Amino acid sequence: QVQLVESGGGSVQAGGSLKLSCAASGYIFSLCTMAWYRQAPGKERESVSSISSRGGTTSYADSVRGRFTISRDNAKNTLYLQMNSLKTEDTGVYYCAACGNYWGQGTQVTVSS
Repeated sequence: QVQLVESGGGSVQAGGSLKLSCAASGYIFSLCTMAWYRQAPGKERESVSSISSRGGTTSYADSVRGRFTISRDNAKNTLYLQMNSLKTEDTGVYYCAACGNYWGQGTQVTVSS
């Protein structure tokens, strides 16, 4: 069993930055591919970024590549998402996921123009 708790969301103006964290409990964190998803109002949940269990492989949605950076600290059981040059279209609830099977409750990110 893995429990995930996201934090770091908030309101920011376009062009600003936020860093999300996802704290995980459970022994399998270091074995899981971790991912960030987001859901904008009225839209389906979409994949933002993922990172392999040891951090050697990352992937990004085209819409965030070059602006967002995913990382993890397995010693701290924590996943991160550094978001720079935020755009209004980045607004949504951001969720972390472990092994494609466990989900956090989400953290709201609001980017205003």
